[in-house]
Amino acid sequence: MKGNLTALLITSGIILVVIAIGFLAGRDKASRSSVEEWSVGGRRFGGLLVWLLVGADLYTAYTFLGLTSTAYTGGSLAFFAIPYSVLAFAISYFFLPKLWNVANNFKLTTLADYARERFDSKLLSALIAIVGVLMLIPYICLQLNGIQDTLRAAGTGYINVQVVVIISFLLVALYTFFSGIKGPTYTAIIKDILVWVIMLFMVVSLPIIHFGSWGSMMDTLSTKAPQLLTIPTDGPKGIPWFISAALVSSLALFMWAHAATGVFTAKNANTLRKNAIFLPLYNIVLILVIFLGFIAFLVLPKGTDPRFALLTLIQTSYGGVMQGLAFATIALASLIPCSIMAVGASNLFANNIYRDLINPSVQGKRLTMITRSMVFVVIGLALLFGLLFPTALVTLQLLGVSGMVQIFPAIVISLFWKKQTREATIIGLIVGVATTFTVYSTGHSLGIYEGFWGLSANVLALVIFNPLFKQAKKFTSNSVWRFLFSPAKAVDNQVNKGA
Repeated sequence: MKGNLTALLITSGIILVVIAIGFLAGRDKASRSSVEEWSVGGRRFGGLLVWLLVGADLYTAYTFLGLTSTAYTGGSLAFFAIPYSVLAFAISYFFLPKLWNVANNFKLTTLADYARERFDSKLLSALIAIVGVLMLIPYICLQLNGIQDTLRAAGTGYINVQVVVIISFLLVALYTFFSGIKGPTYTAIIKDILVWVIMLFMVVSLPIIHFGSWGSMMDTLSTKAPQLLTIPTDGPKGIPWFISAALVSSLALFMWAHAATGVFTAKNANTLRKNAIFLPLYNIVLILVIFLGFIAFLVLPKGTDPRFALLTLIQTSYGGVMQGLAFATIALASLIPCSIMAVGASNLFANNIYRDLINPSVQGKRLTMITRSMVFVVIGLALLFGLLFPTALVTLQLLGVSGMVQIFPAIVISLFWKKQTREATIIGLIVGVATTFTVYSTGHSLGIYEGFWGLSANVLALVIFNPLFKQAKKFTSNSVWRFLFSPAKAVDNQVNKGA
């Protein structure tokens, strides 16, 4: 289907305005004066900014396009995204304030930093950083796919889509290099407003356009496609898969580098508690987006590529202006998370691979420049990988969730288990990643999400091997351990100070 020139102009105009705002956000030189300023904004963001940043961070173009596609092909399986995110926010209420408190006190900017200090282990830090970077690059590629598909829908016949995508991501890399986390934070305000307004408008208007009302749409759905409204009871993706996928995804959500980056920008621990309460509001949009997939199934021609279900539905339902606003919303949901992900991945590479393993004596200013410059490497790799292997991205991202959850014991369990040892944690992480990839490559998951088997093996190895090493560890020699567990420095008192 040929693009719409009006839609293309509106989409391009909004993207350019947002990129300009991204550059303006970094006009203060202080925003790039240190790794802490560039990557986590000096930990000065209040509740609303953190809510917008984490929302922009977690609800991406892949969320909207992917959920619609899943609903279009798999029906109610797409609803697993609702319990997983609610569960993730509920769990985060109990551990993110404690994690933030440690990070603030010891000036840590990544989860790998925390693991290094908690366990006195640069090896563990590097392993977590490697897992984080490797799993994040396919996720960035998916954002590239999101804007590429959007521009193809809007601009086919008018532009060279691949060239425009490359230019767009290079501009994002430039403003991220220049502004750091402040760029995507302030542009997230525009993105989130568009998400709420445009997605809600679409959800209200599309059933009226195609069926006359929501009630009529539901009647048609239950009559013509009742299979979309139920979860399969057997097969490779039945109820056990649904439950295990929701659980694993919830535990993995804040293990992603970009999610941790958003968390560490908070000005105090209480901000994170409030966010855990109010972030589930985004699920209102998610629930409704899933129904857009059902509408697409009913109204689009059979054989429509599920990947383009939402975009094709927009094209066939609206004129140029509304198309432009909708496409701009999806494009921004690609570009802004890409920027945050690039910050997180660059920070992991520079701090926990380059500094910890290659050049421990690197000075602050040089480390800051290396961290900022890695943005171009990360986005460049994502562009290259996305253009060369576009069909592998969704699979790799889903596998990425199973990979990222393997660092949960090293980060979250260690906040509460005072006798957890470095050696057992490293063994557990390696066993968990190996198990995940083995289950995935053999295809013998028994209808359970692959990451569940990996995490089970990870925790089992941790429990079995921990007693073998705990006698050799002098826990009280570690300042982070004392901060977490010493009665003289109870964490609750520190949290109250931060709040």
